[in-house]
Amino acid sequence: MIQLTLTQTTPLIQEADGTVRITGSRVTLDTIIGAFQKGATAEQIQDSFPSLSLAQIYGAIAYYLDDESDVETYLRKRRAEAESIKHEIESQQDTAGFRARIRACRAQLVKS
Repeated sequence: MIQLTLTQTTPLIQEADGTVRITGSRVTLDTIIGAFQKGATAEQIQDSFPSLSLAQIYGAIAYYLDDESDVETYLRKRRAEAESIKHEIESQQDTAGFRARIRACRAQLVKS
């Protein structure tokens, strides 16, 4: 009988700031699971991230499916942090002034 090794490692690493990435890449678990939740297959995800192997993508998806509750909690926290950062950045920018300058430039181009 052939003896198989039945242990598998998750192709994920958690960085000091809490971000979970695919091992050896800058691609986050958020990105992979977000694409998966939108209906993308592992092969379609790999088309977007050719540096990742199918084994890494399937491993990340398997981890999500095995620990869905914990991963969803992590993803919710990450979305909340991203929204907070977005609001902070937007509050520091003069978007009204920027839009007015763009409109003025556009009006000048139309006149030309």
